[in-house]
Amino acid sequence: MMPRRLPILATLALFVSLTTGVARAAAPPVTERQRTAVARLLGEALTRDDAYEGLRELCDRIGHRLSGSAQLDSAIAWSMRRLRAQGFSRVRAEPAMVPAWVRGEERATLLEPVRRELSMLGIGMSVGTPPGGITAEVVTVSDFDQLEALGEAGVRGRIVLFDAPFTNYSQTVRYRSAGASRAAKLGAVAVLVRSVGPVSLDTPHTGALSYVDSLPRIPAACLSLEDAAMLHRLTDSGARVRVHLQMGAHQGPDVASANVVAEVPGTDLAREIVLVSGHLDSWDVGQGAHDDGAGCLIAMEAAHLIHRLGLKPRRTIRVVLWTNEENGTRGARAYAQAHRDAIADHAAVIESDAGNGAVLGFQLDVRPPAGATAADSAAATRERDRALAMLQAWAPLFEPLGATRMSVGGAGADVGHLCAAGAAGLGVDHDMTRYFDVHHTRADTFDKIDRTTLGRNVAAVAIMTYLLADSPERLRARPTAAHR
Repeated sequence: MMPRRLPILATLALFVSLTTGVARAAAPPVTERQRTAVARLLGEALTRDDAYEGLRELCDRIGHRLSGSAQLDSAIAWSMRRLRAQGFSRVRAEPAMVPAWVRGEERATLLEPVRRELSMLGIGMSVGTPPGGITAEVVTVSDFDQLEALGEAGVRGRIVLFDAPFTNYSQTVRYRSAGASRAAKLGAVAVLVRSVGPVSLDTPHTGALSYVDSLPRIPAACLSLEDAAMLHRLTDSGARVRVHLQMGAHQGPDVASANVVAEVPGTDLAREIVLVSGHLDSWDVGQGAHDDGAGCLIAMEAAHLIHRLGLKPRRTIRVVLWTNEENGTRGARAYAQAHRDAIADHAAVIESDAGNGAVLGFQLDVRPPAGATAADSAAATRERDRALAMLQAWAPLFEPLGATRMSVGGAGADVGHLCAAGAAGLGVDHDMTRYFDVHHTRADTFDKIDRTTLGRNVAAVAIMTYLLADSPERLRARPTAAHR
């Protein structure tokens, strides 16, 4: 590690020049003690490989970690051993019941106009096919409007292929999540979905779907971009396209799992909590390196750095590694329920769940209560603006890392349950330029993790966690009765 220390000296010198005299003018003021602590965190994070080596062990020794699987159980045990060895306090497993969806054997075969195997992955939570599979003609649509235009006459008894071009994840993922029920309503026997991502090297994606209870549950699978495009060309040419789909997917009874929780105790404000987190589960392909092994190691090592350097922030830092983010957020729901009487003590909740692209900043999630009155909404807006100004005042401290973008946005699927109950959330704003290339695929593996970037990301989250834990002010006042 020594060769890495030499270029860091220039970074630290830049850091001192940027923060001296700048942070003093911010509100709340950053003290000399805090500035010194931030500089130490920066230097230590950039010269250590703890997160990188920990993620390598998680990926290579355990691998993918689907909810309800033995691999996830192993990851929970591994995380607890690591946190205890690093000296965290109150390391524990907080229980949650999670779904146990099993993929089973699966294949999709093009029968006409030419026979060949298709690259596919069943969509998470899908039902399986009957034992002999399903053979049917394929109709192709690019969006829900085209599906509706076909009507029942054009869909009944067929397999619907949704070949929707990728625009962004939030817009395109609806075909994966809702396509099966929309097609079933018109009599389809199964759906195929172009994988939700911008590029492919014959790498199909997976993810979760949601069935409408009042409609038939039909099998659903994603195809690689290449195979979806080929089928679309064939149907556009007027060819008769028939596919045989076989999926052994099935849903077992819910099983016991757990969120992993550990703490670094605070001092005079120890009752208040700054929560930093990632989700430990992943899909059952690849190694879950970007989604979300990296987020877990970032959270663990950010808190570990603060503890190992002997820094004593005022608030307690709580690390949470969530279970079941991918297909239910049951872990987050269980945590919110178990800690419902202490949500007011959560001064801030942070989640890293967007891979290991460079941290560009943080996204602030401050919400009004459900069913908010105009007065409630106005108050939440004032709190959000004040919190954003607080983050922006700290932005110069993140300039050496290029992580100065402080904006309003979503904090994350897991901490979102706490944000809905009144906590102030922060999502780690990663560069996601290449994230969806490997998202939910067999290619989400450790070799895609950049060592230097991971260290810088640990530094950014450690600095933010420390500032939130040590600041005299919270990002948001304690939740009102309307939130609870």
